[in-house]
Amino acid sequence: VQLVESGGGSVQPGGSLRLSCEASENIFDINAMAWFRQVSGAERELVAAIGGRDGSRYYEDSVKGRFFLSRDRAKNTLFLEMSSLKPDDSAMYYCAAWGDGLVVVTTTPPDYWGQGTQVTVSS
Repeated sequence: VQLVESGGGSVQPGGSLRLSCEASENIFDINAMAWFRQVSGAERELVAAIGGRDGSRYYEDSVKGRFFLSRDRAKNTLFLEMSSLKPDDSAMYYCAAWGDGLVVVTTTPPDYWGQGTQVTVSS
């Protein structure tokens, strides 16, 4: 599976951005997909994840109520809608996907990664 992210950029605190992750396969057939983020010197952290077939969603506590996952079947694209952005949300955001098999999104390492897109929240 190839993943290509887009949509990052610079925004002021309180602003919104929408990240896109276009997959090379039908995203509803992919076991699970997610967005991670990483700041320099820190570990990559899971932000949000979605089950491919059942659409079940997971959100990290700090983004609940502010970030939302959606999908476009026709475009094979996963979106991360981000609102009420804070400076602490600044990071490189990566799209990821898991192949078949048992997956626990909070502990199972993804099988596929995109190249990342930078989000900067600053006044």
